[in-house]
Amino acid sequence: MEFSVLDKNGKDTGRKIELSDSVVAISPNEHAIYLDVKQYLANQRQGTHKAKERAEIARTTKKGFKQKGTGNARMGSFKSPLHRGGGTVFGPRPHDYGFKLNKKVKRLARRSAISLKASTQSLMILENLEFAVPRTKEFSGIIKALGLENKKSLIVVDETSKNVYLSSRNFQGSEVIMVSELSTYKLMNAQKLVFTEGSVGKINEALS
Repeated sequence: MEFSVLDKNGKDTGRKIELSDSVVAISPNEHAIYLDVKQYLANQRQGTHKAKERAEIARTTKKGFKQKGTGNARMGSFKSPLHRGGGTVFGPRPHDYGFKLNKKVKRLARRSAISLKASTQSLMILENLEFAVPRTKEFSGIIKALGLENKKSLIVVDETSKNVYLSSRNFQGSEVIMVSELSTYKLMNAQKLVFTEGSVGKINEALS
């Protein structure tokens, strides 16, 4: 599928670039997208939650009151979960929430996410981003020219550039990443998807 290449002013350069149909024109697999997003979010969890159980509570071990004659139910320890300050029954323990996902499923999920953006006219191709010096104002101007103000946008570049990174890092609502950092979660979380001209070849190679 061919896309027009836009310049930094949001105007058509007259050039066309092709994204593989296997990347932007497939029937989206929603379950694959769900699994990949679920894995991404699961991997963000630290899993360090912990509640003290009965054996870990530091309280006196003496008997609270005599066994008989008080009218109360018998009680052997203040560490019991039945008492305020006692241990927690089946409380959370530290563990890893991550799970494995087949590489083919992950690739299918990314292709499905890109195809969804393409089918809703939410994908555009931009000429390569280059800044002589870091300028957030210049980056902001590009976002406005592309009509991405007040929208979550994801800009995918082919290689790292310190000036591009510094220009965009404080700009809310827009994120610049490399092709190698592409994830289904980021693709689905963005309202608009922007590929730079140089990144298209790497995306075709990685996902076709």
